Amino acid sequence: MKRINYLLLITSVIIFGIFISCKNLKNSKYINIGMVDGWAEDVAMTHVVKAILDEKGYHVVIQKASTDMILASMNNEDTDLFLGVWLPYTHANKIAKFPELMNIGTNYDNGKIGLVVPDYVPINSIEELPKYEEKFKHRIIGIEKGAGLTSATDRAIVDYKLNYRQINSSTIAMITELQNAIKRKEWIVAAAWQPHWMFGKMKLKFLEDPKKTFGEAEKIKTYSRKSFGEDHPELIKFFSKMYFDDQTMTDLLTKMENSKDKESTAKQWVKAHPTLVNSWLDKN
Repeated sequence: MKRINYLLLITSVIIFGIFISCKNLKNSKYINIGMVDGWAEDVAMTHVVKAILDEKGYHVVIQKASTDMILASMNNEDTDLFLGVWLPYTHANKIAKFPELMNIGTNYDNGKIGLVVPDYVPINSIEELPKYEEKFKHRIIGIEKGAGLTSATDRAIVDYKLNYRQINSSTIAMITELQNAIKRKEWIVAAAWQPHWMFGKMKLKFLEDPKKTFGEAEKIKTYSRKSFGEDHPELIKFFSKMYFDDQTMTDLLTKMENSKDKESTAKQWVKAHPTLVNSWLDKN
C-alpha cells in the first residue's frame, strides 16, 4: 500500500510539474504564429512580425496550416496569433465559430476579393460572364478548397446563375494558370484578392460585382487566443498599432516575392523602415 501511495505521489508531482511548465511556457517569450502558406500578405506580415519580435528577445515559431486549423488551434490555446483574418466578409463565418478569440488589431484596411481577368479581356462585370462561357471554357480558376474566397466564388456562381465550375487546387496553381494564359493571350477568369504581388506582375482587373456577393472593402486583422493578452500584455499595444498602408504593403509584398529567403528579407525590410517599426513599438 505504501508503494502504491508513493507511486501516486510521484505521478501527481510529475503531472503538476507538467502543468506548471505549460503555464510558464505560455507566459514565456515563446510565440506561436499561425500562417497560411501561399497567402502573400499573410506570409509577408508574419515574417515581419517574427523579425521584430526576434530582435526583442522572443522566440517566434511559425506554424503553417489552413485558416480553419489555425483558428481551431488558437481556440484550444495552442497557437497564439493569426495575422490573416479578413473581415467583415471573407472569414466572418469562420470567426463566428470561435467567439472567444480576440481581435487585437487591424493590419490593413483596403483588402478586396473577387473575380479577375487580364486587362485585354473586354468585359468589366461578372454579369457579362454568361455571354462568354465558351471563351472562358466554363471555368473559374480558384484557390484552395475551404478558403473564404472559394466559398464566395461558389456563391457568385449561384447568385449570377453562371454555367461555370470552379477549379480548385492552390494559390500557386491559380497564379500559374493566370501567367500561362496571359502569355498566350487567352481568356481566363480567376478568383483572387488584393493586396497581392500578382497585381504588380500581371495586368489584371477585378470584375464589377453589382450583387456584392464578394462584399466591399475588407480589413485584415490580427486575432489571438483568449488569454494571450493576459500572458503577453506587453505585445497587445504593439499589435494594436501595427498597420500597413497601400504603399507600404505593396513595397513589402514586392520585396518578399522576389526573395528566396523570406526571413532574411523581412529582417532587411524592418531595418529599412525604422520610423514605421518604432511607431508600432511606441518608441516615437
